[in-house]
Parts: sequence; C-alpha cells; structure tokens
Amino acid sequence: MLPEFGSARFVAEMTMKHLILAPLRGFTDVVFRNAFHRHFRGVEEAVAPFVTSIKGRCIKPSHLRDLAPADNRALPVVPQILSNHPDEFVCLANALFDLGYREINWNLGCPFPMVAKKMRGSGLLPHPDVIDRILDQTLHGISGNLSIKTRLGRFSGDEMDHLITVFNRYPLVRVIVHPRTGVQMYTGRVDLNAFDVCLTRITHPVVYNGDIKDLATFQSLASRFPASAGWMLGRGLIANPFLPEMIQSGTRLICHRNARFEKFHDDLVDGYRRQFSGPGHVLDRMKGFWGYFAADFPDGRRMVKRIRKADSLFQYRQAVTAVFTGPERWG
Repeated sequence: MLPEFGSARFVAEMTMKHLILAPLRGFTDVVFRNAFHRHFRGVEEAVAPFVTSIKGRCIKPSHLRDLAPADNRALPVVPQILSNHPDEFVCLANALFDLGYREINWNLGCPFPMVAKKMRGSGLLPHPDVIDRILDQTLHGISGNLSIKTRLGRFSGDEMDHLITVFNRYPLVRVIVHPRTGVQMYTGRVDLNAFDVCLTRITHPVVYNGDIKDLATFQSLASRFPASAGWMLGRGLIANPFLPEMIQSGTRLICHRNARFEKFHDDLVDGYRRQFSGPGHVLDRMKGFWGYFAADFPDGRRMVKRIRKADSLFQYRQAVTAVFTGPERWG
C-alpha cells in the first residue's frame, strides 16, 4: 500500500517519471497550479495556458497576471505563447525571460477553429515554410530557450513529415507532441504509430501528450515508448488529481482520497474568491471543474446537473457535500 501522503517514505518511493501539467485555458491557471501543488504530488512542472501576442503592441500587462513570478514559485512553470508574428513573439518572449523564466513554449497545437483560421496554433501546421521563417527570426531574437507543443498536423498526420525537417533545423529544448490532428480536436483515437515516428525522427527530446486518463493507459504508453522524455497530463489529471501519484507509485491505492480532495477543492474555491470580483465568477469556474471532477462517479451526470443548478456559493456547497461524504472514488 502507498505510504501516508507527505511522509518521508511516500516521497522516497516515488519513481519520479517526468510528469508535466498541460496548459488548459480556464482550468490550469495559477490558482489551480498552486492549489494542486499544495495537496498532491507527482507533477514536476507545468506549461501555463497560452498568452497571445498582440498586433502593434509588445505586452498587455493583464495577460501576464497569471505568470507573476511571486505567484509561481511552488511549481516550475513554462509560459506558452500563441503567435504567428516573429517580432511580436520576440517582444513578448523577452518580457517573460526578463521576469526570470528560462523556457518559452510556442503553441502550435491549439485546435479551436477561431484560433486556427487566423493561422495560429494548429492553423500554422500546413505551412512549414512559415514556421521555418518564424523560428529563424525568433531564435535569433530571444534571450532564452524555446520549446514547441504541436499536433501531427492541422488536417492530416502527413503534415508532420515536413514539420520534423523544420523542427530538426533549430536548437529547440524539446517538442511536445499530441498525436492527433487539429481537426480531430479531442475526439477519435490518438495515433500512436505516428508518435513512434516522431520519437524516432525528431532529434530533440520528445514529450507525449494525449488521453492519459488512468494508470493502465500510462503504463501501456510507458512500456511502448520508453524513450519519451516526459508525459503531459491534462484532462485526465483534472478529472482525477490523484493520477500523478498513482503513476509515480504504480498503484491505485491512495489513502484518504475524499478528505484530501475536499481540502484541495476548498483551497480552489478560496483562491478564486480572492481572484474574482464576485461569487458568480467563482461559481462559473467551479461548475466548469465539476464537468471533469464528476467523470469518475457512476452518477456523475446527475451530480453535475445538481451542481450547475446552484445559484449561490451556499447552494453550491450543499450540492458538493455529498461528494465528500460518499464512497472513495478517483480510482
């Protein structure tokens, strides 16, 4: 059985596979990152949700609020930039390096049509010549390290053939690959054969991202891809915040899950109450989280429906009380 959370033996028995918290806008912000780090173990770093470069402007200070160094000391964080303009990218990246960050991640994976149609995120992937030009100009102008988070392509995994040639031409510190196309969004199967090709042909460290939702899935992937430089967890971690500990320990047996989750949950609520100007924003944010939290419960849909009907924080807390007093979940 896994030793008591926080004990010396608990820490010593962690095998420390390199696990990375994924950037999910509206979820893995600084409040979530810090609350998660206070209550759970197993994640070594986080890539923050993207900051968008602004045409004609270097920086919009409000966009950097989530990356204030004073609030990001607990868990190492890599800022992410969404941009298709080298000068704007360089200006924003260097502002982040000036804050003390050592690595910036370029988002070439965002699949949402409103982003992709502007040739940002995965919308750039059918244009390796444009990516080549941006990398050439960017890497000559920034004062720190650059990594990339990408998909296999926008419309077809075949686009990766040309992208690998471009990626290998530049001194990237790592490439994070989600083995789906942009048009797949988050549906359909990940293409593990295509990831194998990326792992073999990309000359930089390659990190796997996509559909790690439980211990068995991780163990299968780790067995197939032992050369992966790391593993990025997103929706699976939000749905089951104990997942990194399960991966590190190799067991589903985690003690005091309901009590620990309740403390984490209350910490999240308190953090958003401090961040937002009114209870309505806190409710909206927490209701969004329950779309993931409830996934591991047999009556999850009914639970989420009840929570979403809450019109005040008092009603909300009444709705979630049953979760904390019910059977242990997150297995």
